[in-house]
Amino acid sequence: MTSYDAVLLAGGRASRLGAVDKPALRVGGVALLDRVLAAVQTAGRRIVVGPVSHPTSADVVTREDPPGSGPVAAIAAGLNHVDAALVAILAADLPFLTASVVDSLLAAMVSGTDVAVLVDDTGRDQLLIATWRIEALRTRLAAIGHPAGQPVRRLVDTVAVARVRVELSIGQPPPWLDCDTGGDLRRAREWT
Repeated sequence: MTSYDAVLLAGGRASRLGAVDKPALRVGGVALLDRVLAAVQTAGRRIVVGPVSHPTSADVVTREDPPGSGPVAAIAAGLNHVDAALVAILAADLPFLTASVVDSLLAAMVSGTDVAVLVDDTGRDQLLIATWRIEALRTRLAAIGHPAGQPVRRLVDTVAVARVRVELSIGQPPPWLDCDTGGDLRRAREWT
């Protein structure tokens, strides 16, 4: 088994959901954050970046500086607690992310690959479902400079990317489904 740490991004305003505590929303009776934590149960350290309002099994809970300054700032804050050479970077609102998807990303981290990114059924890179070589990620963050407000796509501008696709069974919910809107949340709940 590949050794890795995981950074889960649980911040954001959830403005399209009425500014609710999105990580605490439940799908199938389980909080979104807890569902993602279960997918990375084998991680050496599970680091959550963002406000957490309910008890969690994470090893570390921290915040980006300043709070609300975006996903790249949250990634930078999470990396302060990473010990492993590989790190999974994941949104905390992915109710159908599985350990097997994370394993597929880790398996794609062959020699010469800096980051493995999940690709959805439309061919779009899901940059917050990825595994990174920690040194490559730290190098990209240093090149960007101040991370607040930076788009995540800037992290992958100049690195070697492996794009990973997963096969879905008919009726299987996609692991890239995130719960950004009320419609997304309803759809996720209908699948469980």
